[in-house]
Amino acid sequence: MMIVQQDSLTIYWSQIFHMIFIEFEKKVYYLAAIEQIYNSSTTLVTTIKSSDRCQHITELFDKTFVKMHIIRRIKYYHIPCQQYSSNLSCFYDDIYFCYCYNLGTQRLANCFEFNHTMKFDCFGKSVCENGGQCFQDSLTCPKRSTCVCQSCFYGARCQFNTNGFGLSLDAIIGYYIQPNTSIIHQTTIVQVSLALTIIFMIIGYINGILSVMTFSDKTICEVGCGLYLLGSSITTLLTTTMFIFKFWILLLSQMKLITNRSFLHIQCLSVDFLLRIFLNMDQWLNACVAIERAITILKATNFQKKKSKQMAKLIIIILLIFIISTCIYDPIYRRLIDDENEDENRIWCIASYTSDLQKFNSFIHTFHFLIPLTINLVSVVILILKKSR
Repeated sequence: MMIVQQDSLTIYWSQIFHMIFIEFEKKVYYLAAIEQIYNSSTTLVTTIKSSDRCQHITELFDKTFVKMHIIRRIKYYHIPCQQYSSNLSCFYDDIYFCYCYNLGTQRLANCFEFNHTMKFDCFGKSVCENGGQCFQDSLTCPKRSTCVCQSCFYGARCQFNTNGFGLSLDAIIGYYIQPNTSIIHQTTIVQVSLALTIIFMIIGYINGILSVMTFSDKTICEVGCGLYLLGSSITTLLTTTMFIFKFWILLLSQMKLITNRSFLHIQCLSVDFLLRIFLNMDQWLNACVAIERAITILKATNFQKKKSKQMAKLIIIILLIFIISTCIYDPIYRRLIDDENEDENRIWCIASYTSDLQKFNSFIHTFHFLIPLTINLVSVVILILKKSR
């Protein structure tokens, strides 16, 4: 069994072993520990240092030596251990893996064959999906297996894709939240996220409340621009509220403090959907402010305040209907899933889109971001050109 913390890894292992290697991506190896005499009750505590990295022979010998036949080359493998005695724990070539050890006053290399191209598929019986690697606790009579997932995949069998989260907190910090662990003992990234969320909440509410108080003035609301700014202030408050609610629901549910499935299902269908509407609405309202400012500059004295106010009310309603209609599919395809393994069980809220709907979803995200941005940029250019004349 493995328990992963922010900067440590606890492994409970019942099989006989004499050496522990850690392999990272792209064939980067570290020698973690050597147990010459196995003791089942021993607790090993080790810290991985840079000197524990196993170097390839190309880092230790010149090109001429590396090209030599393995039989001629291997008899010189004691040399690196002697030359780099304090900074070299192990090294390897394409066939052998060697670790350095002390024999009396000498430092020698002990080499054994190692298959660097080994296929981790549990001898053809892997249950891991989406290219996940399958590892077993024994070669002869395995009792347990575990999957190591590729990037963007997760779950006991790597059966889930983070694309299902969309642009969500779940995919960013979800797996860093430790179940049945108090906030004080959570990982650093969770604690930092909590602190930033509280700061964001305070600033967001102060900004939103003051903006609503400012733009609710009757004089400001005599023109459409004032209504757009009032609407933007309200959506800012709603966005802040939904974001805080989303964060706390994620935190408490992954800590196992909220387990009511009906509540989790309702928030799964509604929170991300509403948050998406408020964010898009705010961007479009800011774009409307930019448009009205440009129109005001262009029309100058011909600008009609009363007509602008009437149009603003109509545009706000149309925008709300338009945004909801472009996002209405999201709650339809959202569902709760159970991610179960031997160490922990989690409940996730994901959107299960078809491939065509996934493309449409990406298009909608891009549309609601780029079009308001383009409108703002064009309006700025118009204002600059008009003022410069």
